[in-house]
Amino acid sequence: MAYNWELSDWPEFVFSSNDVEAILYDFAMETGEITGILRSLPPDIQQESLLEVMLSEAIKTSEIEGEFLSRLDVMSSIRNNLGLNETHEQVRDPKARGIGALMVDVRKTFSEPLTDKALFHWHKLLFTSETRIQVGRWRTGAEPMQVISGSIGKEEVHFEAPPSAIVPAEMERFLVWFNETAPGGNRVISSAPVRAAIAHLYFETIHPFEDGNGRIGRAIAEKTLSQTLGRPIMMSLSRTIEADRKGYYAALKKAQRSNHITEWINYFVNITLQAQRESRELIDFTLKKTQFFNQHKERLNERQLKVVQRMLEAGPAGFDGGMSAKKYMSIAKTSKATATRDLQTLLEMNVLQAEGGGRSVRHNLTIG
Repeated sequence: MAYNWELSDWPEFVFSSNDVEAILYDFAMETGEITGILRSLPPDIQQESLLEVMLSEAIKTSEIEGEFLSRLDVMSSIRNNLGLNETHEQVRDPKARGIGALMVDVRKTFSEPLTDKALFHWHKLLFTSETRIQVGRWRTGAEPMQVISGSIGKEEVHFEAPPSAIVPAEMERFLVWFNETAPGGNRVISSAPVRAAIAHLYFETIHPFEDGNGRIGRAIAEKTLSQTLGRPIMMSLSRTIEADRKGYYAALKKAQRSNHITEWINYFVNITLQAQRESRELIDFTLKKTQFFNQHKERLNERQLKVVQRMLEAGPAGFDGGMSAKKYMSIAKTSKATATRDLQTLLEMNVLQAEGGGRSVRHNLTIG
Protein backbone atom coordinates (compact mmCIF):
# COMPACT_ATOMS: atom_id res chain seq x y z
CA MET A 1 0.00 0.00 0.00
CA ALA A 2 1.34 3.45 -0.96
CA TYR A 3 2.13 6.18 1.57
CA ASN A 4 0.28 9.50 1.45
CA TRP A 5 3.19 11.39 -0.15
CA GLU A 6 3.25 8.87 -3.03
CA LEU A 7 -0.39 9.50 -3.97
CA SER A 8 -1.46 11.78 -6.82
CA ASP A 9 -3.45 14.06 -4.50
CA TRP A 10 -0.51 14.79 -2.15
CA PRO A 11 -0.54 17.16 -0.30
CA GLU A 12 -4.17 18.18 -0.92
CA PHE A 13 -5.60 17.00 2.39
CA VAL A 14 -9.33 16.32 2.45
CA PHE A 15 -11.27 16.24 5.71
CA SER A 16 -14.48 17.10 7.50
CA SER A 17 -14.62 18.71 10.92
CA ASN A 18 -18.34 18.09 11.42
CA ASP A 19 -17.72 15.35 14.00
CA VAL A 20 -15.55 17.58 16.19
CA GLU A 21 -17.52 20.84 16.13
CA ALA A 22 -18.64 20.31 19.73
CA ILE A 23 -15.08 19.49 20.77
CA LEU A 24 -13.75 22.59 19.05
CA TYR A 25 -16.33 24.62 20.96
CA ASP A 26 -15.23 23.01 24.23
CA PHE A 27 -11.60 23.75 23.34
CA ALA A 28 -12.42 27.42 22.79
CA MET A 29 -14.27 27.55 26.11
CA GLU A 30 -11.41 25.86 27.99
CA THR A 31 -8.88 28.22 26.41
CA GLY A 32 -10.95 31.24 27.42
CA GLU A 33 -11.40 29.96 30.97
CA ILE A 34 -7.67 29.36 31.41
CA THR A 35 -6.94 32.88 30.17
CA GLY A 36 -9.42 34.24 32.69
CA ILE A 37 -8.00 32.16 35.54
CA LEU A 38 -4.45 33.27 34.80
CA ARG A 39 -5.41 36.93 34.68
CA SER A 40 -6.95 36.61 38.14
CA LEU A 41 -3.78 35.15 39.67
CA PRO A 42 -0.85 37.10 41.13
CA PRO A 43 2.09 37.60 38.73
CA ASP A 44 4.30 35.11 40.59
CA ILE A 45 1.66 32.36 40.25
CA GLN A 46 1.20 33.19 36.57
CA GLN A 47 4.95 32.83 36.03
CA GLU A 48 5.13 29.61 38.03
CA SER A 49 2.24 28.15 36.00
CA LEU A 50 3.99 29.04 32.75
CA LEU A 51 7.21 27.41 33.94
CA GLU A 52 5.38 24.22 34.95
CA VAL A 53 3.66 23.95 31.55
CA MET A 54 6.91 24.56 29.64
CA LEU A 55 8.76 22.08 31.85
CA SER A 56 6.08 19.45 31.28
CA GLU A 57 6.24 19.91 27.50
CA ALA A 58 10.04 19.73 27.46
CA ILE A 59 10.21 16.61 29.63
CA LYS A 60 7.41 14.73 27.87
CA THR A 61 8.40 15.52 24.27
CA SER A 62 11.81 14.04 25.15
CA GLU A 63 10.30 11.00 26.88
CA ILE A 64 8.26 10.19 23.77
CA GLU A 65 11.62 9.76 22.01
CA GLY A 66 13.03 7.61 24.83
CA GLU A 67 15.09 10.37 26.48
CA PHE A 68 14.65 10.91 30.22
CA LEU A 69 16.05 14.25 31.32
CA SER A 70 16.55 15.77 34.75
CA ARG A 71 13.65 18.05 35.67
CA LEU A 72 16.06 20.32 37.55
CA ASP A 73 18.38 20.65 34.54
CA VAL A 74 15.53 21.38 32.13
CA MET A 75 13.96 23.92 34.50
CA SER A 76 17.34 25.66 34.91
CA SER A 77 17.66 25.85 31.12
CA ILE A 78 14.16 27.30 30.74
CA ARG A 79 14.77 29.87 33.48
CA ASN A 80 18.15 30.79 31.96
CA ASN A 81 16.59 31.36 28.54
CA LEU A 82 13.71 33.39 29.98
CA GLY A 83 16.20 35.59 31.86
CA LEU A 84 14.72 34.66 35.25
CA ASN A 85 18.01 33.66 36.91
CA GLU A 86 20.14 36.50 38.24
CA THR A 87 23.17 34.45 37.24
CA HIS A 88 23.06 31.64 34.68
CA GLU A 89 22.69 28.24 36.33
CA GLN A 90 25.06 25.62 34.96
CA VAL A 91 23.30 22.90 32.95
CA ARG A 92 25.80 20.18 32.11
CA ASP A 93 23.45 18.00 30.07
CA PRO A 94 23.43 19.45 26.52
CA LYS A 95 20.08 17.75 25.81
CA ALA A 96 18.47 19.53 28.77
CA ARG A 97 20.05 22.83 27.69
CA GLY A 98 18.78 22.36 24.15
CA ILE A 99 15.20 21.34 24.87
CA GLY A 100 14.83 24.18 27.39
CA ALA A 101 16.12 26.69 24.84
CA LEU A 102 13.78 25.26 22.19
CA MET A 103 10.71 25.61 24.43
CA VAL A 104 11.50 29.27 25.08
CA ASP A 105 12.25 30.08 21.43
CA VAL A 106 8.99 28.47 20.22
CA ARG A 107 7.07 30.59 22.71
CA LYS A 108 8.91 33.85 21.99
CA THR A 109 8.63 33.56 18.20
CA PHE A 110 5.13 32.09 17.90
CA SER A 111 3.78 34.97 15.80
CA GLU A 112 6.65 34.99 13.30
CA PRO A 113 6.43 33.18 9.94
CA LEU A 114 7.96 29.71 9.87
CA THR A 115 11.18 29.53 7.83
CA ASP A 116 13.85 26.98 7.06
CA LYS A 117 16.30 29.10 9.08
CA ALA A 118 14.01 28.88 12.13
CA LEU A 119 13.74 25.11 11.77
CA PHE A 120 17.51 24.76 11.33
CA HIS A 121 17.99 26.84 14.48
CA TRP A 122 15.63 24.57 16.45
CA HIS A 123 17.48 21.52 15.17
CA LYS A 124 20.82 22.97 16.26
CA LEU A 125 19.41 23.65 19.73
CA LEU A 126 18.41 20.00 20.07
CA PHE A 127 21.70 18.61 18.77
CA THR A 128 24.22 21.25 19.76
CA SER A 129 26.89 18.66 20.72
CA GLU A 130 25.92 15.92 18.26
CA THR A 131 28.51 14.78 15.71
CA ARG A 132 26.92 11.57 14.40
CA ILE A 133 24.16 13.23 12.38
CA GLN A 134 23.74 16.20 10.05
CA VAL A 135 22.70 19.12 12.24
CA GLY A 136 20.90 22.26 11.10
CA ARG A 137 20.12 21.11 7.56
CA TRP A 138 17.81 18.77 5.70
CA ARG A 139 18.78 15.12 5.56
CA THR A 140 20.75 13.82 2.60
CA GLY A 141 21.80 10.39 1.39
CA ALA A 142 20.26 7.70 -0.77
CA GLU A 143 19.19 5.32 2.00
CA PRO A 144 15.46 5.30 2.87
CA MET A 145 14.28 7.31 5.91
CA GLN A 146 12.15 4.74 7.74
CA VAL A 147 10.29 4.64 11.04
CA ILE A 148 11.05 1.15 12.37
CA SER A 149 10.36 -0.84 15.54
CA GLY A 150 11.29 -4.33 16.67
CA SER A 151 14.51 -6.22 17.33
CA ILE A 152 17.19 -6.95 14.72
CA GLY A 153 15.87 -9.42 12.21
CA LYS A 154 12.27 -8.75 13.27
CA GLU A 155 11.99 -5.11 12.28
CA GLU A 156 8.63 -3.65 11.31
CA VAL A 157 8.60 -0.65 8.98
CA HIS A 158 5.79 1.68 10.06
CA PHE A 159 6.49 4.42 7.57
CA GLU A 160 8.95 5.43 4.86
CA ALA A 161 9.39 9.16 4.23
CA PRO A 162 10.03 10.83 0.86
CA PRO A 163 13.55 10.43 -0.57
CA SER A 164 16.12 12.93 0.66
CA ALA A 165 16.52 14.33 -2.84
CA ILE A 166 13.02 15.83 -2.83
CA VAL A 167 12.99 17.02 0.80
CA PRO A 168 14.07 20.63 0.00
CA ALA A 169 11.21 21.02 -2.50
CA GLU A 170 8.72 19.35 -0.14
CA MET A 171 9.76 21.60 2.75
CA GLU A 172 9.54 24.70 0.59
CA ARG A 173 5.97 23.74 -0.25
CA PHE A 174 5.21 22.96 3.40
CA LEU A 175 6.50 26.35 4.57
CA VAL A 176 4.41 28.14 1.94
CA TRP A 177 1.34 26.21 3.13
CA PHE A 178 2.10 26.93 6.79
CA ASN A 179 2.49 30.67 6.32
CA GLU A 180 -0.46 31.01 3.93
CA THR A 181 -2.80 29.26 6.41
CA ALA A 182 -1.69 31.53 9.27
CA PRO A 183 -3.71 34.60 10.31
CA GLY A 184 -3.41 37.18 7.52
CA GLY A 185 -2.43 34.56 4.94
CA ASN A 186 -4.12 33.77 1.64
CA ARG A 187 -5.57 30.44 2.80
CA VAL A 188 -6.34 31.02 6.47
CA ILE A 189 -7.44 28.04 8.56
CA SER A 190 -9.28 29.65 11.45
CA SER A 191 -9.50 26.59 13.70
CA ALA A 192 -6.29 26.32 15.71
CA PRO A 193 -6.56 22.57 16.53
CA VAL A 194 -7.44 21.67 12.92
CA ARG A 195 -4.54 23.67 11.50
CA ALA A 196 -2.18 22.19 14.10
CA ALA A 197 -3.34 18.67 13.22
CA ILE A 198 -2.56 19.18 9.54
CA ALA A 199 0.74 20.96 10.20
CA HIS A 200 1.97 18.16 12.45
CA LEU A 201 0.95 15.40 10.04
CA TYR A 202 2.39 17.27 7.05
CA PHE A 203 5.77 17.84 8.71
CA GLU A 204 6.02 14.33 10.16
CA THR A 205 5.30 12.86 6.73
CA ILE A 206 8.18 14.75 5.10
CA HIS A 207 10.45 13.85 8.04
CA PRO A 208 13.07 16.34 6.81
CA PHE A 209 15.78 15.83 9.44
CA GLU A 210 18.03 12.89 10.12
CA ASP A 211 16.82 12.91 13.74
CA GLY A 212 14.61 15.07 15.96
CA ASN A 213 11.57 15.14 13.67
CA GLY A 214 9.15 14.19 16.44
CA ARG A 215 10.26 16.90 18.85
CA ILE A 216 10.33 19.58 16.18
CA GLY A 217 7.01 18.38 14.76
CA ARG A 218 5.38 18.81 18.16
CA ALA A 219 7.00 22.24 18.50
CA ILE A 220 5.43 23.14 15.15
CA ALA A 221 2.04 22.02 16.48
CA GLU A 222 2.51 24.31 19.49
CA LYS A 223 3.53 27.23 17.26
CA THR A 224 0.50 26.59 15.05
CA LEU A 225 -1.91 26.64 17.97
CA SER A 226 -0.38 29.81 19.44
CA GLN A 227 -0.21 31.58 16.09
CA THR A 228 -3.82 30.84 15.17
CA LEU A 229 -5.10 31.76 18.65
CA GLY A 230 -3.02 34.94 18.64
CA ARG A 231 -1.26 34.25 21.95
CA PRO A 232 1.12 31.64 23.39
CA ILE A 233 -0.81 28.56 24.47
CA MET A 234 -0.79 27.28 28.05
CA MET A 235 -0.76 23.56 27.42
CA SER A 236 1.54 20.58 27.00
CA LEU A 237 0.51 18.52 23.99
CA SER A 238 3.39 16.13 24.56
CA ARG A 239 2.24 15.34 28.07
CA THR A 240 -1.08 14.11 26.71
CA ILE A 241 0.51 12.28 23.78
CA GLU A 242 3.10 10.56 25.99
CA ALA A 243 0.33 9.11 28.17
CA ASP A 244 -0.83 7.07 25.15
CA ARG A 245 2.12 6.83 22.79
CA LYS A 246 0.78 3.69 21.14
CA GLY A 247 -2.48 5.45 20.28
CA TYR A 248 -0.57 8.44 18.89
CA TYR A 249 1.70 6.37 16.66
CA ALA A 250 -1.20 4.21 15.50
CA ALA A 251 -3.23 7.29 14.50
CA LEU A 252 -0.23 8.84 12.75
CA LYS A 253 0.58 5.61 10.91
CA LYS A 254 -2.97 5.32 9.62
CA ALA A 255 -3.07 8.98 8.56
CA GLN A 256 0.11 8.52 6.51
CA ARG A 257 -1.64 6.05 4.21
CA SER A 258 -4.18 8.48 2.73
CA ASN A 259 -4.76 12.19 2.18
CA HIS A 260 -8.34 11.84 3.45
CA ILE A 261 -7.54 12.71 7.05
CA THR A 262 -10.85 13.19 8.86
CA GLU A 263 -9.99 10.44 11.35
CA TRP A 264 -6.63 12.08 12.11
CA ILE A 265 -8.30 15.46 12.57
CA ASN A 266 -10.74 13.87 15.02
CA TYR A 267 -7.90 12.26 16.96
CA PHE A 268 -5.75 15.37 17.16
CA VAL A 269 -8.58 17.73 18.09
CA ASN A 270 -9.47 15.43 20.98
CA ILE A 271 -5.83 15.43 22.06
CA THR A 272 -5.70 19.24 22.15
CA LEU A 273 -8.86 19.43 24.24
CA GLN A 274 -7.49 16.87 26.70
CA ALA A 275 -4.18 18.75 26.86
CA GLN A 276 -5.99 22.00 27.58
CA ARG A 277 -7.95 20.41 30.41
CA GLU A 278 -4.80 18.91 31.88
CA SER A 279 -3.16 22.35 31.78
CA ARG A 280 -6.00 23.78 33.83
CA GLU A 281 -5.33 21.02 36.39
CA LEU A 282 -1.63 21.91 36.34
CA ILE A 283 -2.41 25.59 36.97
CA ASP A 284 -4.69 24.57 39.85
CA PHE A 285 -1.88 22.45 41.30
CA THR A 286 0.57 25.33 40.97
CA LEU A 287 -1.74 27.58 42.99
CA LYS A 288 -2.19 24.91 45.68
CA LYS A 289 1.55 24.25 45.70
CA THR A 290 2.36 27.90 46.29
CA GLN A 291 -0.25 28.21 49.05
CA PHE A 292 1.04 25.01 50.67
CA PHE A 293 4.65 26.20 50.60
CA ASN A 294 3.82 29.64 51.95
CA GLN A 295 1.82 28.05 54.78
CA HIS A 296 4.66 25.83 55.96
CA LYS A 297 7.97 27.42 54.91
CA GLU A 298 8.51 29.41 58.13
CA ARG A 299 8.06 26.24 60.21
CA LEU A 300 10.61 24.11 58.38
CA ASN A 301 14.32 23.77 59.06
CA GLU A 302 16.81 24.03 56.21
CA ARG A 303 16.85 20.27 55.58
CA GLN A 304 13.06 19.93 55.58
CA LEU A 305 12.70 22.94 53.33
CA LYS A 306 15.07 21.45 50.77
CA VAL A 307 13.23 18.11 50.74
CA VAL A 308 9.75 19.64 50.52
CA GLN A 309 10.86 21.88 47.64
CA ARG A 310 12.22 18.85 45.80
CA MET A 311 8.91 17.02 46.30
CA LEU A 312 6.93 20.01 45.05
CA GLU A 313 9.10 20.19 41.93
CA ALA A 314 7.86 16.71 40.97
CA GLY A 315 4.54 18.23 39.88
CA PRO A 316 0.97 16.92 40.19
CA ALA A 317 2.05 13.29 39.72
CA GLY A 318 3.95 13.51 42.99
CA PHE A 319 7.41 12.38 44.03
CA ASP A 320 8.18 9.03 42.42
CA GLY A 321 7.59 6.34 45.03
CA GLY A 322 7.01 8.90 47.77
CA MET A 323 9.63 10.10 50.24
CA SER A 324 11.60 7.53 52.24
CA ALA A 325 14.27 7.97 54.88
CA LYS A 326 16.88 6.85 52.34
CA LYS A 327 15.78 9.47 49.79
CA TYR A 328 15.63 12.11 52.52
CA MET A 329 19.21 11.29 53.52
CA SER A 330 20.35 11.67 49.91
CA ILE A 331 18.58 14.98 49.27
CA ALA A 332 19.33 16.62 52.63
CA LYS A 333 22.83 15.11 52.95
CA THR A 334 22.15 13.97 56.49
CA SER A 335 22.28 10.88 58.70
CA LYS A 336 19.56 8.23 58.97
CA ALA A 337 18.74 9.27 62.53
CA THR A 338 18.27 12.91 61.52
CA ALA A 339 16.24 11.93 58.45
CA THR A 340 13.93 9.75 60.55
CA ARG A 341 13.49 12.52 63.12
CA ASP A 342 12.79 15.16 60.45
CA LEU A 343 10.23 12.93 58.73
CA GLN A 344 8.44 12.29 62.01
CA THR A 345 8.27 16.04 62.66
CA LEU A 346 6.83 16.64 59.17
CA LEU A 347 4.18 14.01 59.85
CA GLU A 348 3.24 15.67 63.15
CA MET A 349 3.05 19.05 61.39
CA ASN A 350 0.74 17.51 58.75
CA VAL A 351 3.15 18.49 56.00
CA LEU A 352 3.47 14.83 55.08
CA GLN A 353 1.20 11.81 55.33
CA ALA A 354 2.46 8.24 55.60
CA GLU A 355 1.42 5.31 53.45
CA GLY A 356 2.34 1.68 54.03
CA GLY A 357 4.27 0.46 57.02
CA GLY A 358 7.61 -0.81 58.27
CA ARG A 359 10.47 -0.58 55.81
CA SER A 360 8.05 0.08 52.93
CA VAL A 361 6.53 3.22 54.46
CA ARG A 362 6.41 6.16 52.04
CA HIS A 363 5.58 9.79 52.70
CA ASN A 364 3.62 12.14 50.43
CA LEU A 365 2.75 15.80 50.69
CA THR A 366 -0.65 16.71 52.11
CA ILE A 367 -1.56 19.12 49.32
CA GLY A 368 -5.34 19.33 48.99
